[in-house]
Amino acid sequence: MHFKLITPEGVKLTEEIDRLTLMTPDGQMTILPHHAPLVTVVSPGEAIFVQSGKETPLMVHGGFCEVQDSGNVVLLADAAEHLHEMDEKMIQEAVTRAENLKKDKFNTADYEEAAMALERELARRHVLHKYRTKGFRSDKPED
Repeated sequence: MHFKLITPEGVKLTEEIDRLTLMTPDGQMTILPHHAPLVTVVSPGEAIFVQSGKETPLMVHGGFCEVQDSGNVVLLADAAEHLHEMDEKMIQEAVTRAENLKKDKFNTADYEEAAMALERELARRHVLHKYRTKGFRSDKPED
């Protein structure tokens, strides 16, 4: 099936894939060829696409996913990162900033924004640790 990942910066990835697994508010969801058409919210977390038996993990910062009648899958993400783009030190600094913001916010809107930032950064850290622990090679692809 044809997969396209689009972020506000533009098309990040276009691939023919065998399956896509991503996080939704209701839990993990896997899309296989001939999946029924749907649109779903995508939660911050891990997305994995499989191509010729090879898994490629991504960190998706939330968005929407559409499975079209044609079988094409379009993921509109707020942001998305390959493992080689993630820096553990920067993630930890962002977690600390988000935790501090969450402690300092007293109105509901600011608190919710800080809580969402914390959720996103914790998801980034989880994805990075999960694949580093498994010894996953995340070398930057050649251009």
